[in-house]
Amino acid sequence: MSAAPVGTREISRHAVRAELARVAFNRFCLTGFNQVTFADLSEAAGVSRSTFLRYFGTKEDVVLFVFDPVGDVIADALGAGGADRDDWDRLRDALESAVTFLVRDVQELVTILGLIDETPALCARLREKQAAWRPGIVARLQETASSADRPAVADRPAVIADVRVAAALECLWIVLGQWSASGGKEDLGTLLDAAFAAFSVPARRRSDAPL
Repeated sequence: MSAAPVGTREISRHAVRAELARVAFNRFCLTGFNQVTFADLSEAAGVSRSTFLRYFGTKEDVVLFVFDPVGDVIADALGAGGADRDDWDRLRDALESAVTFLVRDVQELVTILGLIDETPALCARLREKQAAWRPGIVARLQETASSADRPAVADRPAVIADVRVAAALECLWIVLGQWSASGGKEDLGTLLDAAFAAFSVPARRRSDAPL
C-alpha cells in the first residue's frame, strides 16, 4: 500500500466503514441484497440513515468495500521491483499480491463473491471499479518499465499496456470466480498461472502467426 502518512481521522473513518460493511453484509446474507434498504442497514448498525449514507452512498459500495484498495495493491506491487522483467510476468506477480490481500478469510470472500455473482447490480459496480483502477495500474506499469532502461517501452503504442492490464484484471476476476465456485479449495496461484498461460503462444507456432 501507499507509504504516504495517514491521519488519525482517516484511520477512524476506515474503521467505521469496515464495521458498517461487516454489519451490512451479514444483513444482506440473511435477507437478500435487493430486499434490504438503507433504513434496515442503519437500524442493524445502530446509526441513523443519514450517518450510514455519509460513509456509503450505495448498497453496492457497502458490499464491494473490501475491493477498494485492490487497484493500489496491484500498482504498488508493480513498483516494488523486477522492472526488468516482461510486463506479463510482472502483472502475474502483482495479481498474486492482490489475491493475498483479498483472501484473508476464505469463507468470507467465497460468500462475498457468491453474492456478487448472483446480483447484477454488484457485478456492474465491480466492473466500474475495475475500469477506474486501470489507468493507475497502466501508468505504474509504464513508469517502472521505463525506469528499468527498456528503450522499446517508450516507442511502443500506449494501447499495448492498456490492453495487457485489462486482460490481467479480467484474469483476476475469472480466477476468483472459479476459486469461489470450488468453495475456496482450488489453489489460486495455480489458477493464475493457467489463466496467464492462456495468452502464451507456443514457440513453434509463433512463426506461423499472421502479421
